[in-house]
Amino acid sequence: MMLSEIIIARIQKEGPISFRSFMEMALYYPELGYYNSIQNKIGADGDFYTSTNISADFGVMIGRQIEEMWQILENKPFKIVEYGAGTGLLCHDILDYLKNNNPLYENLHYCIIEKSARMQEIQKTHLLEKVSWYSNIQEIPEIDGCVLSNELIDNFSVHQVIMEDQLMEVFVDYKNAFVEVLKPANEELTHYFESLNVHLPRGFRTEVNLEALSWIKEVSYALRKGYVISIDYGSTSSELYKNHRSCGTLLCYHKHQKNDNPYQYIGEQDITSHVNFSALRHWGLKSGLECCGFVDQASFLLGLGIKEYQDNVLKNNPSNLQVAMQQSILNYKLLVDMGMKFKVLIQQKGILKKTFQD
Repeated sequence: MMLSEIIIARIQKEGPISFRSFMEMALYYPELGYYNSIQNKIGADGDFYTSTNISADFGVMIGRQIEEMWQILENKPFKIVEYGAGTGLLCHDILDYLKNNNPLYENLHYCIIEKSARMQEIQKTHLLEKVSWYSNIQEIPEIDGCVLSNELIDNFSVHQVIMEDQLMEVFVDYKNAFVEVLKPANEELTHYFESLNVHLPRGFRTEVNLEALSWIKEVSYALRKGYVISIDYGSTSSELYKNHRSCGTLLCYHKHQKNDNPYQYIGEQDITSHVNFSALRHWGLKSGLECCGFVDQASFLLGLGIKEYQDNVLKNNPSNLQVAMQQSILNYKLLVDMGMKFKVLIQQKGILKKTFQD
């Protein structure tokens, strides 16, 4: 049975389901959902690229940031906890860089939280040391170190809402095709905007990522001492709720082509929405995580010395011209294209005030 047929059968049995429930099934239904299917998702043969696929330099810079955090934590045993590691390339590049710091590497434990059995299989083929796998963060004891996510939160299933005379939530029905119906939003959704002091104008449509709030609370509870690095595309409330965003930020990716129709290619396309970093900061602080840095990805990488690092690599490479041309293309993607769209939020717990690039 096709996934679309399974969703239709559920609607016919239960009545209209929330858009959040629809998105959850489309992305995560066992074996048929986009992230649980066997299809290749990342890279030239997939649906999208990540910064890690573009260049190993991205992982090197994350490694440099980890080194600084380790020093602040007084060079003690350090755990990196990465959520949703994809093919494992970022983990590989970070560990490859940190091997040069023997005191850190000897006391390092890299934990990957990966629910997809397919992704775990891929990761285990080339991550041969220092790495353990877990299904949730509660399984990892005494986390002193850094919790890392790269392009994770944008794929959490979201509620969609529209402001009319009151806040309304989008539900999905089926009448010879998928159709949307509106129902009054519940208290949790209205509280979200009240907490952020956001007032939506009439007709404004947007997303609410309640799962991101649960996630940041979960991370804070599990982290004993250290940092949280969240890298994703999105912005703050002041940007997300401007008039030009009145149709929301939901996007779908299929074979490197963008579209705004989640009701096609069900189980075969990625569905994402922009991350509200104001919400992560607000609920993170309520859970004990203090913001110590928020910048775009370009500023983050430049602050960690990516240009100097690349210049040194170039000097030591005999094929200087070819390498320089490759670096120019990669830098456009890392520092200009993705560099301005993606943001980096760093939060800390149990540490005296330390501010990173801001």
